[in-house]
Amino acid sequence: MAQVTVTLPDGSQREVPSGTPARDVAAAISPGLARSAFAAVVGDRLTDLSTPLDHDASLRIVTSKSDEALALYRHSTAHLLAAAVVNLFPGTQCGIGPATDDGFFYDFVVERPFVPEDLEAIEAKMRELAKQDLEFERRMMPKAEAQQYFADRGEPLKVELIEDKGGPIVSCYTIEDAFIDFCTGPHVPSTGRLKAFKLLSTSNAYWKGNADNQPMQRVYGTAFFSNKDLKAHLERIEEAKKRDHRKLGKELGLFLFHPWAPGAPFWLANGTVLYHLLANYMREVLYPAGYVELKTPIIYNKALWETSGHWEHYRENMFLVESSDAQPMGVKAMNCPGHMLVFASEVRSYRDLPLRFHEQTPLHRNEASGVLGGLTRVRQFQQDDAHCFVTEDQIGEEVERLLRLVERIYGDFGLTPALRLSTRPEEYLGEQAQWDHAEAQLKCALDDVGLPYTIDEGDGAFYGPKVDVDVTDAIGRKWQCATIQLDYQLPRRFELKYIGADNAEHCPVVIHRAIIGSFERWVALLIEHYAGAFPLWLAPIQAIVLPIADRHAAYAQTVRTRLAEAGLRVEVDARKEKIGYKIREAQLQKIPYMLVAGDREVSEGTVAVRSRAGGDQGSRPVDEFRDSAIDEVRRRTGAAGN
Repeated sequence: MAQVTVTLPDGSQREVPSGTPARDVAAAISPGLARSAFAAVVGDRLTDLSTPLDHDASLRIVTSKSDEALALYRHSTAHLLAAAVVNLFPGTQCGIGPATDDGFFYDFVVERPFVPEDLEAIEAKMRELAKQDLEFERRMMPKAEAQQYFADRGEPLKVELIEDKGGPIVSCYTIEDAFIDFCTGPHVPSTGRLKAFKLLSTSNAYWKGNADNQPMQRVYGTAFFSNKDLKAHLERIEEAKKRDHRKLGKELGLFLFHPWAPGAPFWLANGTVLYHLLANYMREVLYPAGYVELKTPIIYNKALWETSGHWEHYRENMFLVESSDAQPMGVKAMNCPGHMLVFASEVRSYRDLPLRFHEQTPLHRNEASGVLGGLTRVRQFQQDDAHCFVTEDQIGEEVERLLRLVERIYGDFGLTPALRLSTRPEEYLGEQAQWDHAEAQLKCALDDVGLPYTIDEGDGAFYGPKVDVDVTDAIGRKWQCATIQLDYQLPRRFELKYIGADNAEHCPVVIHRAIIGSFERWVALLIEHYAGAFPLWLAPIQAIVLPIADRHAAYAQTVRTRLAEAGLRVEVDARKEKIGYKIREAQLQKIPYMLVAGDREVSEGTVAVRSRAGGDQGSRPVDEFRDSAIDEVRRRTGAAGN
């Protein structure tokens, strides 16, 4: 019998008969490895343990410690979910069931929407099938045969998927007699490997995400390798519900939405204060850093968008209007084309560069109604947006400045940035040498700043490489926030020029950068990161004065005035309520400081200070509290949730 050579991760080699399944090699290495194996990587291909080894190749056994394992495990659990659904609800049509960052989902066409009791029954059936330890078996079929097979089963969506994605021979996976699905795989060996899973919710969906297509029911779930990890995740979900910015935004009087203005938040009194605090904070940081603030038009003639390329590639995401003289116009969806016009409005010299424009005017994007979600996906928003015009040789230094700015700003909010460098994709514009030079400068800037970063090979924009920044909030969720993108193409489309030291014309490079991104999404992040308990410098109401009785109200107003004149945001609760009730109300509103005023405080010129996090702080002179609060604001102290 012919032999093939298998090269293991440690460099050792084994000779095995051709056709030996990967699982047999795992068993020969170690019985424990075979028991813990989920799949195999043969060469560079992730595949099932049943895959026969028919040529010389490297082999790596995938276990729970492997990077690929969790997504594979969750995808297999999605198939288990589908098997349970089709068993409990005959006639169900199955759509797709991918793994996600947090779990998995599967889409179904069913006669009626699922209710909570259905999820309980489905999950119980999943556990029953898992206990039976049924094999995930791969079957190969000619494309036409597979299409006919699923057509006979009354599953036209699978027929369509096979037409779209299947090759001449397509793979299907069965869970013995319980379920069959068109799928490229791979999967875990059997259902018995799937132990720690939970169904979470259902929602409406549409086939291929298009509202004109078949309506479907989407079932969400999650899965982990251990019940301990599953329990921790479910606890995070419960904590996330408490921190949901939509819930807290309403309770704290920050914002609301109305169906007559879908995707456009109404900023209420407290939310407006927070919004302006963020806007002015960015101005405070950017002005010393050499930025010039602009305010450009909201609506432009389509000629601008044609020049920028957005009319051709982005028009469906824009709000279009027509002027009185029948000129087609587009509402501004991004600031960069307007900034190109400002740069081109006068002769620029290399001595003017870097030239840094930032802007905070509203933007509008025609997002589909189905993707709108609180402040994280809106149609009207305001960005911390800037464009830095630089020479080719200034890229590295300017990016380093930007990265240090990111580090400083995120530090003020108690967040730690995690950086990703995205390099040249397969489809790109410009010269390869230009890309290589730009990527080298970005890497040098990242190294000089000293922050850890990863490299996403081939994930850059088609017009230039970029650095993206993620942050992890107080309960461990990642948010993609800042971005620094090099752009060689837009300045060329607008024919931008500067006069170089050689007295010749040169085209600048544009760096698109957003540090906190949209204010709306940043506010959502902060609400959930702090659980609505903003540090003093960000709190819309920093202190509230609580008179114990009516006779103390005048003194409370005097205290409020003295603190407000010093720049603190202070209110008075003069309602005829007991002091305990007022304190509880202030706690629910997450106000950092409560200043109680009674007979003693009036006679001594003091306030009894209670902090949101620390409780009773004792009696203090008003001026002493004022000075300590101002110092706390200046230092921007305060951890998430305090």
